[in-house]
Amino acid sequence: MTLIKAIGTATLLAALFLTGCAVPPKLSGSSQSGQAAWHGRLAVRVESTPPQEQPQSFAAGFELSGNAQAGALMLFTPLGNTVASLSWTAQTATLFSKGELRQFDSLDALIKQTLGTEIPVAALFAWLAGENMQLAGWSADLSQHDKGRISARRSQPQPQAELRLALDQND
Repeated sequence: MTLIKAIGTATLLAALFLTGCAVPPKLSGSSQSGQAAWHGRLAVRVESTPPQEQPQSFAAGFELSGNAQAGALMLFTPLGNTVASLSWTAQTATLFSKGELRQFDSLDALIKQTLGTEIPVAALFAWLAGENMQLAGWSADLSQHDKGRISARRSQPQPQAELRLALDQND
């Protein structure tokens, strides 16, 4: 896999791990439209298949608002530049990255087409809300949720993946 494709895949994996539906945790605020909103940093690591290849990893700042039916996700570099922008409704999903706009019939289609695998869309927002939603192949560590830290690991299906979130806490 080329470096550019690996970075693109990791970017999308990070973005897609952050979609789902649930009520916001105390750590979140709300956007100007009153939707749930989360801000912070994320790190994603995806083991490669075959195992001889280097794992893919990605870290970025993020802003997420909405729910599984309609929302937006922005990913940022440490210097504040936008890496990718996703938006979705029940009818369509769009991805803007590297000057290219791509449209999909749904958020699930965007995930499957881009990554070649499915991601637990509903589970992530449950985890953000502090709910330990059980999902086959995934385990979430919410032991530091009150400190704005969430991690989740996929053991099955392959490849293995890990997501870590550090949420900005409101004062």
